[in-house]
Amino acid sequence: MIFASDFTRHEHYTPIYTRKEPLENFVEKGGHVALAILNNTTIVGFSVLDYPDEKERWASLGGQIAMELKAVEVLRELRNNSLARLLLTHLFSDTQLEEKIVYLAAYSWTWDLAYSGLCVQSYRNMLICLYASFGFIEYTTNEPNICLKPENIFMVRMGKNVCQKIREKFKWLRFDILF
Repeated sequence: MIFASDFTRHEHYTPIYTRKEPLENFVEKGGHVALAILNNTTIVGFSVLDYPDEKERWASLGGQIAMELKAVEVLRELRNNSLARLLLTHLFSDTQLEEKIVYLAAYSWTWDLAYSGLCVQSYRNMLICLYASFGFIEYTTNEPNICLKPENIFMVRMGKNVCQKIREKFKWLRFDILF
């Protein structure tokens, strides 16, 4: 399988991953990857769910409790066809995620505003609507990259089986307070 050739740099936008090797690495480390494949040969979309790097604050929850939704990407020409929603549906069909806290950080400087034709606030609202349909809720945090721009988003999907102690620990961890 290969990536579609249009997963390349554009004037104001660069897709996060443009080769299959990083996606394979996520799976090898225990992460989850969903792919949209055209004609059984060409990757035209993907989503990535992975554990945080051990140096990130979220890893301090321990026990592989937290996972990050690292990417949801669809080939420009195939957007607005519900592929992102289908990729997320596949990722979140894993019932083991009810034992985990899944978070995402959406940085406005990574959004493809030029192709979408949306202003930054409209793009932000579109993302919030998409992720909210999978149980994500927007939360505040003092994470520096989120705080750089007011349009950046931090959202969390709390698995229904996450115990209250971990929920409380995560609440404080959002502000880099460790217990």
